[in-house]
Amino acid sequence: MITEFQNENRWLSNFTPVKIKLNGLEFPSVEHAYMSAKSEDEEWKKFCSNSNNTAGDVKRKSRSILLKDDWNEIKLEVMANCIEQKFNTEPYRTKLLETKDEHLQEGNRWNDKFWGVCLKTNKGENNLGKLIMKVRSDLQGANTCL
Repeated sequence: MITEFQNENRWLSNFTPVKIKLNGLEFPSVEHAYMSAKSEDEEWKKFCSNSNNTAGDVKRKSRSILLKDDWNEIKLEVMANCIEQKFNTEPYRTKLLETKDEHLQEGNRWNDKFWGVCLKTNKGENNLGKLIMKVRSDLQGANTCL
């Protein structure tokens, strides 16, 4: 079981560099792309697409933006799109397939119980881990057709 996306498993993190295309723009990581989709503000989208801004910069600044009205309804779909793009890119595709059927948990210490599991309380929905495992399952299915 992979319990957190740190150290040797850091490649599973949304902060890992990978080109993601979303709404006509290119972003330097899943985190950049996902955060850009939270708002309709074009300046915000430009900020997120700028590779000089780290994923951490974008995440911190996202706390003060005006969210789209339907954000809670679409955020899983947006993340799924970004995750699928990432894990259809090498070397992430191969690395993900190499995890075989291992349980993937986005364990964290910042109390994110929606995307991950809080390691302090062992509670959380692990939606990010579930999305990545779904992409892996889809890739495994595609490989059996070769």
